[in-house]
Amino acid sequence: MYKLYWAENTGAMAPQMLLEEIGVEYERVVIDLDAGEQRGAEFLAVNPRAQIPALLLPDGEIMTESGAIVVQLADRHADAGLLPEPGSGARARVLRWLFYAVANLYEADLRVYYADEYVADPACADSLVTQARRDLDRHWDLLESQLGAGPWFLGERFSLLDPYLLMLAYWHEHPKDLLARCPRLARLCAGVLERPACRAVWRQHHPDGTGLPD
Repeated sequence: MYKLYWAENTGAMAPQMLLEEIGVEYERVVIDLDAGEQRGAEFLAVNPRAQIPALLLPDGEIMTESGAIVVQLADRHADAGLLPEPGSGARARVLRWLFYAVANLYEADLRVYYADEYVADPACADSLVTQARRDLDRHWDLLESQLGAGPWFLGERFSLLDPYLLMLAYWHEHPKDLLARCPRLARLCAGVLERPACRAVWRQHHPDGTGLPD
């Protein structure tokens, strides 16, 4: 059985959505970030970087990095169809834009919210955040240009990239403004939240109902 090390509204969301979509059993291990449990010896033995998520595979291997986790889950459960077959153009497209999202969108979000961890001089933090916001606008606009008629990133085929983009879209400081500017992304996010498995996970991460229709 899988074991997902979890905290609310973190990078654990997309892997958890895949676990639910696949329909496989897993244990959710809640890490209290406010209490600093991620820096305790027990969790550091799982992930020395003190970051969520981490996934213990059934064979005992530990995975970190949400992008790597979703690819591994999709490959281990290929019958769920969450990642196109190896060697295909569709798979190349998913991997290209997944890694784009991790390297650019995810990274810029971290600079916005954790600027003090990126600078030696606290006086530089505001400038860093300003640039990160500009980067996010540019990165999201480029991704929006890659979305077609939908409803999913691959058109008619749902893939691991769709819940990953939903997760990142709602990490934006002003998600309503982002989705108003990026209507195709907004359509994709709404579609993911209509899927029962993803919607159930969303409610665990956003118990206040953020992002769900009134």
